[in-house]
Amino acid sequence: MKKREEELVVARNRKARHDYHLEDTWEAGLVLMGTEVKALRAGRASLVDGFADLEDGEVWLHQVHIPQYAQGTWTNHTVRRKRKLLLHRTEISRIERRLAEPGLTLVPLSLYFSGGRAKVEIALARGKKTWDKRHALAERQATREVEQAFSRRLKGHRD
Repeated sequence: MKKREEELVVARNRKARHDYHLEDTWEAGLVLMGTEVKALRAGRASLVDGFADLEDGEVWLHQVHIPQYAQGTWTNHTVRRKRKLLLHRTEISRIERRLAEPGLTLVPLSLYFSGGRAKVEIALARGKKTWDKRHALAERQATREVEQAFSRRLKGHRD
């Protein structure tokens, strides 16, 4: 698709997929300052500690690290400021209803440019327990071993 080819991923939160069960995802626009956009275009950002929260009917992104732009002057931005997310009213009300359930949170999954605009993919997530994480790792390793054994068989090697 042409739309996917235009996307330029700046940062991914791989730890979120490991630490949470992801239920629903949304794409949201970001309200940014000029130096933040330039720093993102340079490919520098971190979503590791980030989370989203609802305040007064608006969704805000907290603790996302966008470093200062090197050529920025006194107009440079604060590194970990809270940033407003742009979503439709129906999406915000749906998120608000779901966040009322215990144990759910909003986490950013990826930060990217789509059609020249900065977007963030956020997900409604429920935290995993330690045994869930171990079970997922064991399951992934077992499927990897099965695939390796299958490819060895196809190549004609013995076990």
